[in-house]
This record gives sequence, C-alpha cells and structure tokens, in this order.
Amino acid sequence: MDAARIASATAPGQRGLTLIELLVVIAVAILLMGWAVPGLQAMNARQEVIAEAHRLRVALSLGRNSAITRRSTVIVCPSPDHRRCDTRDWSAPLAIVLGPLAGSEFDEGALLRVIEAGRGVSVRYRRDGKPVRYGALGRPAGHNGTFRICGRHEQGAELVLSNFGRVRAGGTLDC
Repeated sequence: MDAARIASATAPGQRGLTLIELLVVIAVAILLMGWAVPGLQAMNARQEVIAEAHRLRVALSLGRNSAITRRSTVIVCPSPDHRRCDTRDWSAPLAIVLGPLAGSEFDEGALLRVIEAGRGVSVRYRRDGKPVRYGALGRPAGHNGTFRICGRHEQGAELVLSNFGRVRAGGTLDC
C-alpha cells in the first residue's frame, strides 16, 4: 500500500511549477533587472571615460617617447582623415606625426602612428586650436593644458599635460 501511495504522489501530472509560482519568479526577475540596469549603465559610462583617458595617455606617451628617441619634433593631433590635423574634435583618431607641420596638412611619410577613435565620449583640449608639439627633449613647448573627457550619464575625467610632457589624472569631472 505504501508503494501505491508513493506512485500516486509522484504522478507525471504533479511535476513542475504552477502558473502562480512561475509568475512570481518572473516578477522577481523583472524587479531585479530594473534595479540592476541603471547601475550597469553607469558602470559602462565610467568605463568609456576610463578607456578614453587611457587612449589619450597612450597617444601622448608615444608622441613624447618618439620625440625623445628621434631627437625631433613630434606632433600629436586628432586627424579624422589621417592627412591633416583638426583640433576641434579630440575624440577622433589621434595621429602621431614626425616633424613640424606646414599648416595643418602632413604627408603620409611623416605619419608615425594612428590611435583609433574613442566611442561615446567627447574630448576637449585648449581653445587655441593647436596640437600638442613635443620637442627633442620631450617637452611640449608651452602647450601644456587639460583634456576634459565627458561621457554619458554625466561621467567625466580630466587629464593634465604638464610642462615636462608627462600626463597625470586631474580627477573626476561633472559634465
């Protein structure tokens, strides 16, 4: 008799979740997602700003090191078409160019490296519209200043280029 009772308690129709249980699980999952998504979006915005700051640091360090190694003037500037400097948008691809520029144009032989464009952020640097020019000793020849990086969700950061050509984090920024 015990075997018959066990068989009837585990019949195939008795397995699984009821509709009410399934709806409760779905409701809890929706609540957790609604709580977690804004935090994930803010974290993603912070990571975009950090990635852009790293991209700028790499480009400026490569420019400075190239100037010291080659004992020549090296220019770091945004270049959307890889043929001229356009300092209005520093989130464009960054060109590292050998030698002084004649205006804003440079030939393909002078292009040392291109660092690809950032995503989802805006970068501002100096209002005078000049690129960063490193001399043979790695100093930016009076072109020090602050890069202001603004991303989504009011996330931002500053990078400071010193008179000695080194780059340091200037802190967070509310955009």
